[in-house]
Amino acid sequence: MRIRFLALIAALTLVSVLPAQAQQISLNALSNYLNQLTSAEGSFTQINADGSISTGTIYLRRPGKVRFEYNPPEQALVMANNNAVVVFDNKLGGEPETYPLNRTPLGLILARNVDLGRANMVTQHGYDGTATTVTAQDPQHPEYGSIQLKFTGNPVELRQWIITDDGGSQTTVILGALERKQLADRLFNIEMERRANR
Repeated sequence: MRIRFLALIAALTLVSVLPAQAQQISLNALSNYLNQLTSAEGSFTQINADGSISTGTIYLRRPGKVRFEYNPPEQALVMANNNAVVVFDNKLGGEPETYPLNRTPLGLILARNVDLGRANMVTQHGYDGTATTVTAQDPQHPEYGSIQLKFTGNPVELRQWIITDDGGSQTTVILGALERKQLADRLFNIEMERRANR
């Protein structure tokens, strides 16, 4: 469960709206648009490594903040803020699990300045005639896993990603429409969620 949620977090934060192109999108263009993405909301469908399917809503505010609300029958909420990732799972009960943001690929994307051109961050960058695919990892800690992103054009959108975790398990996420909008501070207030879940 922990790996599944952290993999989703890492991938979902890469959502971006890019300029329409009919060719491979450059790493510089991807970095620029990720850096311009400040506040957005959208839906997602997640295909887990065991074949099960989850759906929900993502709320994103860069730098450093994201919230994932899972639809029933899941009883989960995942948040990132103040350099931490917190997983609330009412099915399991007990205290929420907390992890350092910088130990997940999410930290690379929620950073104030995203630079996909950084040495050894992107391990693959290709175009198959329909979509641009980018595979990224933490160049200092490739053992944390990788993110493969697929972008299509006209207009260019992030359609799908595949997260490969440190054990080799894969999680696929398909993204619905992403709406750029202002989001309330309370959506990213981890302490308020802790009190609500006690």
